[in-house]
Amino acid sequence: MLEKLMITSRTTEVDSVASRTISSYQGSTLNTDPNMVKIFSPLQEKSTLLSAAINRLKGKSEQKANDDIRDEKIDGLNFLLLSFSHHPDAAIKNAAINLLELFENYGLKMKEAGYSTESSLVNSLLGDYAQPEAVADIALVPQCAEYIAALQTAQTNFENTRLGFEEARATEGTFENASDLKKEVLDIVNKKLVPYLNVMEQLDEPTYGAFSRTIATIIADNNEVVKKRRKKEEPEE
Repeated sequence: MLEKLMITSRTTEVDSVASRTISSYQGSTLNTDPNMVKIFSPLQEKSTLLSAAINRLKGKSEQKANDDIRDEKIDGLNFLLLSFSHHPDAAIKNAAINLLELFENYGLKMKEAGYSTESSLVNSLLGDYAQPEAVADIALVPQCAEYIAALQTAQTNFENTRLGFEEARATEGTFENASDLKKEVLDIVNKKLVPYLNVMEQLDEPTYGAFSRTIATIIADNNEVVKKRRKKEEPEE
């Protein structure tokens, strides 16, 4: 007999179970059963939407992580220039002061701006540092070129994931969120598919037995992972 999919499963786990279940169904001969069609049509629809919602969340998470890295490189460059602006060597000191003055045209407040505005400010700063006079100063300040290169890399990485974030932000108000979709998929699996297969396996084992056992294994494997995780998270008495 099939057990129900644990409601404490993670969203990605529910998505995986749904995808594997649908794949098994598509490879079976049960698509001639009208009741199975009634179950799997909405399951396929909700599974597709759930996968899309998870991808949107992933895009937002990657964008935030890349922004944090970019902010870290901004801080690093600022600290470097501040340090060398007090260097005993006059040439290094003056070069650092010149570069710091360019930096202060934007300031650390650029990190507090929105993603698009911060990108514009960082690109403008990098453009200023690409000018001949600035390039000459950069060559005099130890490690400055490396710090600026690191900021450029962080900015490039941010921009490479920006499109995915913008698409996620544009669509998140249009589509159902992942939590709601997870619940809908769980309801279809636990309230429709599992009860139906438990009955039909008893009534017609030759037709439904193999498929039912496959789905039982998919669900059981997932639930075992959830149970093990829960045991690890339980505090010691």
